[in-house]
Amino acid sequence: MLARLLRRPRADAAFLLEDFEPAYLRLHRTGELQTRVETGLHELEDCCACPRNCHVNRLKNETRVCNTGRYARVASVFPHFGEEDCLRGWNGSGTIFFALCNLRCVFCQNWDISQQQAGGEYPPERIADLMLALQGRGCHNINFVTPEHVVPQVLEAVAAAVPMGLNLPIVYNTSAYDSVESLKLLDGIVDIYMPDFKFWNYESSRRYAKARDYPERAREAIAEMHRQVGPLKFGPDGLARRGVLVRHLVMPGQADEAAAICRWLARELSPDTYINLMAQYRPEFQVGAAGKNGSPQYVEINRRPTPAEMQAARAAARAAGLWRFDQRGQ
Repeated sequence: MLARLLRRPRADAAFLLEDFEPAYLRLHRTGELQTRVETGLHELEDCCACPRNCHVNRLKNETRVCNTGRYARVASVFPHFGEEDCLRGWNGSGTIFFALCNLRCVFCQNWDISQQQAGGEYPPERIADLMLALQGRGCHNINFVTPEHVVPQVLEAVAAAVPMGLNLPIVYNTSAYDSVESLKLLDGIVDIYMPDFKFWNYESSRRYAKARDYPERAREAIAEMHRQVGPLKFGPDGLARRGVLVRHLVMPGQADEAAAICRWLARELSPDTYINLMAQYRPEFQVGAAGKNGSPQYVEINRRPTPAEMQAARAAARAAGLWRFDQRGQ
């Protein structure tokens, strides 16, 4: 796999970072990192950490949509070898899965984590210990999964881990249902943003993710991510160091969604946007299960995408002008 990581087109020379330091180290030296923590915690008093804008006092453990109070819930921690090659490398991506979610995707493959109170509540010092343990195991980055609703807690954990010796890139692995204000708190802290741009159409978002405003919020969020870190760049070893890596899960019968998303990425962000068109969709959770009337639910997506649908998504991306694809998405 190392040989595959290092074998990159010559055009990628423009996206090479010879020297790299995690962004958060500079903010730590100036004291700005601690200021961001204080700002984030203050915002938990009237929570608008994500687009749900629940306005509850999470510092007092009041909860609403995300069912998360003062402390983040951690479901699992491990070196992840199932991520993109440029993240997993040869020692894995140091993944911290947060439990619960601000979306209600009916097809969620991790519904037992995203829709249930899996794991336990972790104060920032304990999350910092997890980060240092992953670094000690040789992981190439710290990969926060489903962090949209716990940005203040992520800030706390990073601030606690830096004096302990953290020096890995931070990956923000998100559904893209993020608050722009929360993302601004992460400016100069996150090195790699990895949003999953799920839907373009409002009706699809309402039906499948229970968030009609998802397309607009995702566009705002991904544009802010790109403003902060730009297109994805790599180190000499072929591992991602900084930038945006967009994922799109190709779903059955949703060819128009993929085409519209790719056009927006190329025209409004950059044709240099690095994208992974994923074929991993499978019917899960509520898809195909019996509804109140006994009939299967969401029958229109109760199958895997076909090879022809995957080919159409890739063709649409190329037609839009995108050219930087994850190798598994070619």
